[in-house]
Amino acid sequence: MSLVLKPIDLTSESFKDYGKVISVENTNSIIINDGFAQKHYNLCDMDATEKNGVSTLHIYIAKKREFPLVINMLEKHPYFSQTFMPRGNKPFLVVVALGDKKPDLSTLKVFKTNGNQGVFYKRGIWHFPLISIEDNEQFIVIDRNDLGKKENKLEDCIEINIDTKIEVLDK
Repeated sequence: MSLVLKPIDLTSESFKDYGKVISVENTNSIIINDGFAQKHYNLCDMDATEKNGVSTLHIYIAKKREFPLVINMLEKHPYFSQTFMPRGNKPFLVVVALGDKKPDLSTLKVFKTNGNQGVFYKRGIWHFPLISIEDNEQFIVIDRNDLGKKENKLEDCIEINIDTKIEVLDK
């Protein structure tokens, strides 16, 4: 079996089974700092507290992927959610699938962000690692930190190889 996936536009409706689209569009906001800032609040609630974990913020600097991109594995984080937010205004791709013990390839989708959108993956969503279309793009990533304590250690990433030939196009 072989699959070729073309990106579809990322929308709140099309992505709802996998998580949330992070964007200021259609969100609640308030004016703060004596009128010098607009705060868009509660865009997502991170899920990282299993065994006393905490949410933590990282910056990833991504290398450009070559297309067509072969999807030969998927990963998931069974005990925490994960958020990716671009620091620039460049689109990036998101490959996701539903499934419990293994990905259900019938639900496999690739989304293209508009450059101002980020994504929030629900806990346990199968996904391919970060797919940057440009070189050296920076992303703010929020996920779990177990604070290095042995008693808090969880299996933080499950990876599974995909036998089906899957290619993702950039357009």
